[in-house]
Amino acid sequence: MVSLSVIIPVRNEEASITKVLDQLLAQHYEPDQLEIIVVDGLSTDATPQIVQQYAQKHVQIRYVENPKRLASAARNIGIHHAKGEAVLIVDGHCIIDSNEMLLRVDEAFAKSGADCLGRPQPLEMNNATPLQWAIATARRSPLGHHPDSFIYSGQARFSPASSVAVAYRKSVFEKVGTFDESFDACEDVEMNTRIDAAGLTCYFDPAIAVRYVPRESLKALETQMNRYGRGRVRLWRKHRHTFSFKSFAPGLFVFWVLLTLPALVPPVIATLFPEVLGTFLSNVFFVLPSIFVGVLIPYALIIVAESTRLAITQKRWGLFPVLPHVFIAIHFGFGWGVLRELFFSKR
Repeated sequence: MVSLSVIIPVRNEEASITKVLDQLLAQHYEPDQLEIIVVDGLSTDATPQIVQQYAQKHVQIRYVENPKRLASAARNIGIHHAKGEAVLIVDGHCIIDSNEMLLRVDEAFAKSGADCLGRPQPLEMNNATPLQWAIATARRSPLGHHPDSFIYSGQARFSPASSVAVAYRKSVFEKVGTFDESFDACEDVEMNTRIDAAGLTCYFDPAIAVRYVPRESLKALETQMNRYGRGRVRLWRKHRHTFSFKSFAPGLFVFWVLLTLPALVPPVIATLFPEVLGTFLSNVFFVLPSIFVGVLIPYALIIVAESTRLAITQKRWGLFPVLPHVFIAIHFGFGWGVLRELFFSKR
């Protein structure tokens, strides 16, 4: 059995950290082969007190502070303190369904011989609000996440590490280094991109999946996607070969909307004050909205069609009026993140 260090980066997770720690302590894993390192980004809620109380009762648990507060820094601090032969990253707000998940990690390392392991990260559907159900459904759709990602796959296989790797043999860090702390989003994808570039192997195993609770509002979803968009641009700046149209399409779409939206202003003026522009210019400006709607209408038809398909597949017609709003939040949130990082980066 591989000795395993589970690293949990947290900040203000008092609502969920107790459940995560209980689920890890309930794992069918040899206690002397397991350590749980909670790396706290200076939480302002009761997270530190909760974890420290657990640490006093359970020798496997350690509490460490993360002054930089970034998830990338938290992962590196955990790696620095880890004594295990392999490390597994687990978030402080995930759901671990099986008491044998860590055993499956050990088995996947043993049977595959891989340098790292990847897992699916499906979204929790039980007790979900209609909006959360719609978000979970949309994120599994090709329109809701990167089409090249395996994150919602259910088939065990060797795969690129880039979008899925979460467990690493300690030797991986000796070969490619640790997480880049200039990233405050997409730090895992950046690290995993280096793993792929080094020719190391990754085995994707659905048996080690954990679930996540969908965001509770469209605003929270948009903020999440904004961070992903910014991270994707930083990834491209560091690793130029990661550029793809699929990754930057939302940014191009939002840029196009912002660029062509002013085309709607002249027709309004031409309608209200035709004498100002004259007959010829008024007729010309009536054509300009076609530039705007020429792409917007096909986009609307696509998301309505996909929303219909998903509602039928799920047999939940209540999803239909919500899904278009979710897709728009995903696309515009990610796209605006891309544009922010391209033109207004603070790093």
